Amino acid sequence: MMLAEQMTLAEEFSNEWRSRLKAELPEQSAACQESIVRWLIGEDISRFDGLNPMQRQIVEQAMDYRYRILRQRYLGMSPERAYKGLIQRLSNLFLIRNKIRTWIALSRDRQRSVVDVLEEVIQELLQNDRYMQQQVAWIAQCTRDTRLRNALLLASTEEYCLRPIRNQPLLCYRFVNYLRRSQKGGMTQVPADDFIRLVSQEVAPDDSEGAVSLLDARAIAEYQDAQASEEQQELRKAVQQRFEAYLLEKKVDPSAVDWLRLYLQGRSQEAIAKELNMDVKQVYRLREKISYHATRVFAPKAQPDLVSSWLGNEAES
Repeated sequence: MMLAEQMTLAEEFSNEWRSRLKAELPEQSAACQESIVRWLIGEDISRFDGLNPMQRQIVEQAMDYRYRILRQRYLGMSPERAYKGLIQRLSNLFLIRNKIRTWIALSRDRQRSVVDVLEEVIQELLQNDRYMQQQVAWIAQCTRDTRLRNALLLASTEEYCLRPIRNQPLLCYRFVNYLRRSQKGGMTQVPADDFIRLVSQEVAPDDSEGAVSLLDARAIAEYQDAQASEEQQELRKAVQQRFEAYLLEKKVDPSAVDWLRLYLQGRSQEAIAKELNMDVKQVYRLREKISYHATRVFAPKAQPDLVSSWLGNEAES
């Protein structure tokens, strides 16, 4: 019964994606569209077991995110151009670029560029990371088209490298692992005149190196936390807009909306008084009036818990 439920949800996702790809990628063959669907659904359908509505939404958002990366940046491009695009995007990350530049400045070989080092990090990631090796194997099952394999793996690599781990891209931690290995065994030189062959027989597992890989479960948890935080920010923005409309409609005070926006920027009451050219005592009375409307009148009709903690208790502090 459980397996049937898993298959039902997987089939539902698959049918939805088939319809979407047929409408959005009419230039691609049916075989190509089906390969992309399989890649998006993934090999392990057990993760669909017992999803609650919030978890299902997160799974759908994750698949949509991967699809947008593939469609906008890699699908239909030549392997060389697509690979260079990946390296350029990753090398433009502020944190990783600064880490690599600092390391180069302190190393013996100061002629190396950020791109040179980053290419080695990506090469090592594909050779030693368990998750990426699973992706290589799964993509090989999804399609025999070499060009499409490259596009799928490049999209998988970008999405994986950008997953947030403790507020940093996962790529930053892979760079640290790279430094540990390079100190032990020396650097792997990447041919300057050829891009890395991302999908090939040469990308093979190495269990001895896999022990330092980050657990994908942690990466997924961090990704879900980031999604929840983003949703909370969007909710706050929507509530703020509705509350501003309420203040204007009820004519609470001519300066009410200006006070609210300044307050939500973290301004003190004294700073707000100076900004609005008002007496400080008048601003404090305005704060009490807005706080009353927020918690006693507006909140019961909107998001009570959010408004009470965000506009109510904070305003009274």
